[in-house]
Amino acid sequence: MSRRPVIAALGALLLVLPVAAQAQSSTQTPAKESGSPINDQGSNYNYRSNITNIAPNVPGLSLEVLEFADRLVLRNHTGKTVTVYGYQGEQYARVLAGGTVQLNTRSPAYYLNQNFYANVNVPSSASPAATPQWTIVDRTGQLEWHDHRIHWMSPVLPPQVKNKAKRTKIFDWQVPIQVGSRKGAVNGVLFWTPESGSKAPIAAIVALVVIVVLGLLFVLFVRRRRSGGPPTARTGGEETARRPGGSPTEAW
Repeated sequence: MSRRPVIAALGALLLVLPVAAQAQSSTQTPAKESGSPINDQGSNYNYRSNITNIAPNVPGLSLEVLEFADRLVLRNHTGKTVTVYGYQGEQYARVLAGGTVQLNTRSPAYYLNQNFYANVNVPSSASPAATPQWTIVDRTGQLEWHDHRIHWMSPVLPPQVKNKAKRTKIFDWQVPIQVGSRKGAVNGVLFWTPESGSKAPIAAIVALVVIVVLGLLFVLFVRRRRSGGPPTARTGGEETARRPGGSPTEAW
């Protein structure tokens, strides 16, 4: 049997295997979040927080959710101080009119926000009744922080999710803010979102490719057997084929 069809078949197999592996990796859950300052990340593709309303609606104020349901980012170009309140109504963070970003180290939220599930010990110096102690963290007019109010606070599946393949509302959320002297809030909703696309198991792809290649080799083998071959004779240690008239021709 000629070697060329075999080599071609094996080459096709080697070319398809990387493609199969890439298909498997590309259809799985997207890569984990990157660049987050929060320890013990628990946010994932299935949880999605969406902002539904920002009040007061002031020109120059914008907020968005980062990494599915992990963090909020606030940009202040209002010319006023924007304050974010913590979990017990205390001042947690603020972005001054000039762009200076400050965090209150006496806010319990300052410590709770450093871990995805708030598994930290809050020092006794942190209290919602304590006078704020501000520390500067940036001067860009942009505040980025983790907020437990926008995500599911457990690795256990929410009871609202009865079917993982169905988009499901988990809860509405609210983060109190103040722009200048006007108090308001950032409102949003958290959803369970099923993975999009279908997973292509690499084992099944490889098995299919192997079956196709083996089938090709079998067909080539059967064709060679059916076509037969001219009788051969040994001459001087070399294999030759004789024509019907008896004259030898080159070996194959």
